[in-house]
Amino acid sequence: MASDTAPARYPVNDAVPAPLVLDGAPLLAVAPLRVYTCGITPYAVTHVGHAATFVWADLLASVSKASGAKAEVSRNITDVDDVLTAAAARTGQPYDELASVQQFQFGRDMEALAVARPKHEPKARAHVASVIRLAVALLTNGAAYESEGYVYFRGTEVPGRAGLEVDEARELSRAYGDQHDVPGRESEFDVPVWRPSAEGDPAFPSPWGWGRPGWHAECAAMAVATFGSSVDVLVGGSDLAFPHHAYQAAMVEAATDVTPFARATLHVGEVRQDGVKMSKSLGNLELVADLLTRFPGPVVRLGLLHRDRHEPWECEDAVFEAAATTLDKLYAAAGSPAERADAGSGRDRVLAALLADLDVPAAVDVALAEGGDAARYLLDVLRVTERSA
Repeated sequence: MASDTAPARYPVNDAVPAPLVLDGAPLLAVAPLRVYTCGITPYAVTHVGHAATFVWADLLASVSKASGAKAEVSRNITDVDDVLTAAAARTGQPYDELASVQQFQFGRDMEALAVARPKHEPKARAHVASVIRLAVALLTNGAAYESEGYVYFRGTEVPGRAGLEVDEARELSRAYGDQHDVPGRESEFDVPVWRPSAEGDPAFPSPWGWGRPGWHAECAAMAVATFGSSVDVLVGGSDLAFPHHAYQAAMVEAATDVTPFARATLHVGEVRQDGVKMSKSLGNLELVADLLTRFPGPVVRLGLLHRDRHEPWECEDAVFEAAATTLDKLYAAAGSPAERADAGSGRDRVLAALLADLDVPAAVDVALAEGGDAARYLLDVLRVTERSA
């Protein structure tokens, strides 16, 4: 029997903030918020489209911390990939050497944008054994099959689960190389968990012969190796929703029998140049390093965040010129000597706006209206407290 003098098991605290809400659904963090962000394939330095994703993931962690729920972030590096191999061949470098140089440059870009280093940074090359274990689990559960050195994941149902018609799914998957003619595949939506390596490809020993992992399987295996059978938030650009995130989730769920793989997703709207999606394949890139020669890091960071994160946007200097003006206003408001009698409620309103689907524009409006402590608090949570970087 409990003693009358025993302390209360769950102390009442009226100041507990509201939970973070993403896409209309509250995300209650019982343990540290597990955030898995799909990272770079290190064959070219960082462009603004990639940077936008990583800055939003960093904001998610910062807002979570501000609400009292620590975030634990994993951001992978896909250093076994055919595009990396091809890029290395063009420069005459070993693929792993090129990857190391690009990772260093990427880290420098992230530091300039005040993106905190993630707690976990798994690399595909170090998780080949995890992919093999994933393949074995999928084969055992009947969710995969072998054919001519390949292990294919049965993906017929994945487009439907993603809410896509067959033609739309076919077009999207073709853009990511999932529709190439390959031997022994039962369905056009089956994707390789493991595939044989040709001469010049990275090659690792496996039960199915020398080969290398498939892209979707790499991320699935790295996520499971880091966080176990599920994550709280899966982060990436909107272009990763299908096929990459859809297959990543389907593989993990089929291997572990735990659903859903991700409690929530954070997909960031695509960045465009002249109305066309910014991508390495198209060559229409604005590199972060180049942008930083024209604007300070905090201005670039605010320019990436001061918007509806879902919507595509045009990358042009006017965006960052406007961000510079907004940031100057926030600095001025933060330096206001007058404090409202209810200054604490201003901080609360800033946090409430950020918890409502990371609504940065609404939080900025509150901070500018309140000034003082509320503005200083927003600058701190947005991680734009320095005028230059």
